[in-house]
Amino acid sequence: MTSQRFTGKTALVTGGSRGIGAAVVRRLAREGACVAFTYSASEAKAEALVTSIQGEGGRVLAIKADSKIAQDIERAVGTTVEHFGALNILVNNAGILGLGSVDDFSVEALDNMYAVNVRATYIAAQACSKVMHRGDRIITVGSVAGERTGFPGSSAYSMTKAALIGMVRGLALDFASRGITVNNIQPGPTATDMNPADAPYLEHVIGLVPLGRLGTADEIAGMAAYLASDDASFVTGASLTVDGGYLA
Repeated sequence: MTSQRFTGKTALVTGGSRGIGAAVVRRLAREGACVAFTYSASEAKAEALVTSIQGEGGRVLAIKADSKIAQDIERAVGTTVEHFGALNILVNNAGILGLGSVDDFSVEALDNMYAVNVRATYIAAQACSKVMHRGDRIITVGSVAGERTGFPGSSAYSMTKAALIGMVRGLALDFASRGITVNNIQPGPTATDMNPADAPYLEHVIGLVPLGRLGTADEIAGMAAYLASDDASFVTGASLTVDGGYLA
């Protein structure tokens, strides 16, 4: 029998229509939470996810929002509260990957990735500061790239993920007096759209993982569920890896 530890709780997952985000949405919904999630371009996947969760008896809401636009993020927070009556769990999952050598990585591409991977996370937390209360949770999905770049051409992406480590520490202190925890999940190589099964580099990447395989989106969702639960009430300001030993 699936645990219902999030019954009476409401969650918002940014970038929740596919990959890790969709796995988090499913996990929280199956454990009793009302779940809103944002999507930008994957409307068909968002609709399919809503249909699937509602078919299992879950309560879910899809919100179209572009994480590059501050007003969209703020609107998503407001819409979640209006629809479900509260917001207890924020999972900042939306993110984009851009690769390129420092010689030719454009300022526009840099600004775009920063806006989604870093600024949007801060804006979402700022919006939640107005509606969250003691015992609520803020969770960010970063990357092991924040601690180990690993590949040439990853400097800008790694920079954005490293920024989350410092941001989460600072936010944890800002929210501590209110009893709200803030933590960061750092997935290692994970089987998602970013790492398709036919990718030419996949064998090399798997070779860097001591457990000898990619992680799954459900395994990342498991960590999100832990951090959202009462079991993690004394965990804040942490960046926790789910990486098969990649950083070991």
